[in-house]
Amino acid sequence: MSELQLKQLYDGFRDPRTVAELASQIKELAAKLPEPVNVMEVCGGHTHTIMKYGLLQLLPDNIEFIHGPGCPVCIMPKERIDQAAALAQLPDVILVTLGDMIRVPGSEGSLAQFRAKGCDIRPVYMPLDALKIAQENPDKTVVYFAIGFETSTPMTAVLLEQAEKLGIHNLLFHINHVLVPPAIDAVMADPETRVNAFIGPSHVSVITGSQIYQPTVDKYHTPVVVSGFEPVDVMQSILSIVKQKVEGRCELENQYERAVSYKGNEAAQRKVAQYFTVRPSFRWRGLGPIPNSALMLRPEYRHRDAELKYGERLPVKEIDDHKACQCGDILRGKAKPQDCKVFGRGCTPQTPLGSCMVSSEGACNAYYRYAGVK
Repeated sequence: MSELQLKQLYDGFRDPRTVAELASQIKELAAKLPEPVNVMEVCGGHTHTIMKYGLLQLLPDNIEFIHGPGCPVCIMPKERIDQAAALAQLPDVILVTLGDMIRVPGSEGSLAQFRAKGCDIRPVYMPLDALKIAQENPDKTVVYFAIGFETSTPMTAVLLEQAEKLGIHNLLFHINHVLVPPAIDAVMADPETRVNAFIGPSHVSVITGSQIYQPTVDKYHTPVVVSGFEPVDVMQSILSIVKQKVEGRCELENQYERAVSYKGNEAAQRKVAQYFTVRPSFRWRGLGPIPNSALMLRPEYRHRDAELKYGERLPVKEIDDHKACQCGDILRGKAKPQDCKVFGRGCTPQTPLGSCMVSSEGACNAYYRYAGVK
């Protein structure tokens, strides 16, 4: 596809005049709001769009963004990273994981630091790359440290399926796939929450469909608008939320109809259900244990579960973030990155203390990159 054709896919959704017109409509309608609107954008990709294109400055004072926990790197607790490091230190083990994960600090350092010490840790772009690594190293045990929300889970399922079909027995899995709806429940169950509207993540919704947010709307009487990632997408979604609030409605809407349907990718959903089941509980960084919020391998595939095979060698002690780090409050929407005393000082993308800074989708990373340090 040529550069011009690629540009045509997003150009209209970044048009300054369209954004300005939407901002004007929002301001006019927001004057009729019965109460302030506190919108949580669940996905870190939306946070970066909001900061990069200065959308905060275009909205009236009675509309606020609250940055949610929708970044798989940001919510990974230290003990899970410590387990990955422990696996990487075992003889004849190759640890494979995705991109940003190797830079997130555990209690004894990041996976990148363990790699510098000689551990065989390999970041990959696609999960299926782990299959090739296992084939090329038959005398090694390859452990795929799987992370991500509903977006990336189908790819892990396909990796497992291919390993089974090809009889590649030296590939194991450490599963850390988490689910969006239980995290939303955790946010709304907090008696101190100020959130009264949601912008639903787009990539997750392509897989799951917008249907997964209907229980949120019904249970909490809270509007949810599934949005694309471009600035026009986000502004259209805010306008939809404001209209709902002014008209006294709480509904599920899908702004991102060009990619998201109500039922989603049913083939991908079936693939996930074939290989995974719900984990009774999973501890989220900053949010604590959330019931039924993550996945694990189904019993018939537990022979590939690295947690079971190496269970006695893996640390299980729960470890909180650095006392000066406020990632937990940021993930809950109780604080903004610039409220943190170490933001931009002791904690930067080069020397992150918390997961919200290390991840390219983290709220602190977005504020540091686009708003600077005041």
